[in-house]
Amino acid sequence: MDLRHVIVRHAPAPDGADAGPLEQAFAALREQLGLRLDYPAQAQAEAEQAARDVVLPDRDETAVPFCTIDPVGSMDLDQAMCLERADGGYRVRYAIADVPAYVAPCGALDAETRRRGQTIYLPDARVPLHPQVLSEGAASLLPGQVRPAFVWDIALSGSGEITAAQVYRAQVKSVARLDYPSVQQQLDEGSASDGLKLLQEIGELRIELEAKRGGANLPMPEQEVDKGDDDHYHLTFRPQLPAEEWNSQISLLTGMAAADLMLTAHVGILRTMPAPDQRALDRFCRQAHALGVDWPAGYTYGDVIRGLDRSNPRHLALIHHATSLFRGAGYTPFVGADPEVKVQAAVAAPYAHVTAPLRRLVDRFGLVVCEAVSQGGEVPGWVREALPALPDIMRRTDQLASQVDHACTDTVEAALLAHRVGETFPAYVVDRVDRGLSIQLVDLAVTARAAGDAEAGSEVQVRLIEADIASHTVRFELATGGMSRPTKAR
Repeated sequence: MDLRHVIVRHAPAPDGADAGPLEQAFAALREQLGLRLDYPAQAQAEAEQAARDVVLPDRDETAVPFCTIDPVGSMDLDQAMCLERADGGYRVRYAIADVPAYVAPCGALDAETRRRGQTIYLPDARVPLHPQVLSEGAASLLPGQVRPAFVWDIALSGSGEITAAQVYRAQVKSVARLDYPSVQQQLDEGSASDGLKLLQEIGELRIELEAKRGGANLPMPEQEVDKGDDDHYHLTFRPQLPAEEWNSQISLLTGMAAADLMLTAHVGILRTMPAPDQRALDRFCRQAHALGVDWPAGYTYGDVIRGLDRSNPRHLALIHHATSLFRGAGYTPFVGADPEVKVQAAVAAPYAHVTAPLRRLVDRFGLVVCEAVSQGGEVPGWVREALPALPDIMRRTDQLASQVDHACTDTVEAALLAHRVGETFPAYVVDRVDRGLSIQLVDLAVTARAAGDAEAGSEVQVRLIEADIASHTVRFELATGGMSRPTKAR
């Protein structure tokens, strides 16, 4: 099934006595993949010691009114921002958690973070990169708390272009912990602060620049599952809010500034991805037409994706297809000479990961590189020595995260459908694939495989023949229909 992020609402604790079959399946999956919620004793002890003894930078920027914007309930807060107008353009100050201040090179904590690589998210729990005492405590940019941070100070022109950027270490103090729904509501109602209004203004300018560069963004919808009063699971898609995209544009511009610093100094690690080849683009174009989605003359694939309605099942099916255009992403380290491949094709520019060090290992090293370069210092030896090993660590843990996402999606959809085996459902054919069809149910947020043959984009009836939570299995078969061509999906 397709890669999506699944959220379980009102789920019991992972090891709770009232855990149902869905939660039991998640626990079994963690056991199967060796995912530990706890931390090795020595690494945990190092984290606790670091939380007590951290040394704050001399530079004090606690008077700057930074705020964080994250999903509801988040406690591992990597980023805080302060947006202002300046010199006919904008000033973006972006504080990133100073994780290197807490993780000593070559210690037990460093070794464990290299083993984990990134935080792994399951619907009912997360397997953290760092111990909770750091990720949700001493290193997190929680409101009202003085924290060490890497502060990016980025100047933008009136059109949103980066004109200057520097990064330095400083003490910061967030004044508010905001979440996407409340930010979006304030902006929609007109009650938002000037800073939040600038988030929208800058975000929209950066989206326009992304389109001009030929970039493309693929905001996959989340699946939300809840257990209703009928004791059955219910599943819906939650499309991304505009505020989430505007917020991500601040992170993207910071990553672009980081890549420029690294390339200037000929040392660092870029996030790279090749452009989709013509065969993949032609296939995506055929899929768009098969699903009845307009592709106006002169539009790039990024333009088409930006125009899709994530509440429309056919458009949603095309979003899933678009994942095939975003393949081959990896990390490219370099020291002394620039790499042959510099560009992340979806960003359509050189780009580096530096904004999520609490949740992603590579960002810790990228931040140290950028601060050293920006301040005219030497990149530490322990960073240079680590750069060649980071791509393999991140590739391994990216694959693990993808495996977990796929298994969790299958498990959730099996829980949703377990009581409906034998029923028939209307569906759209997303694609013809090996050994059958990829289908999107019309009335439920489920994408699955079905045995049978039909034209891509056609409307069919499919019969559910298996939905097993424990084995993460959902199987359909084609019941009737399926050879008619679709009409345009407006």
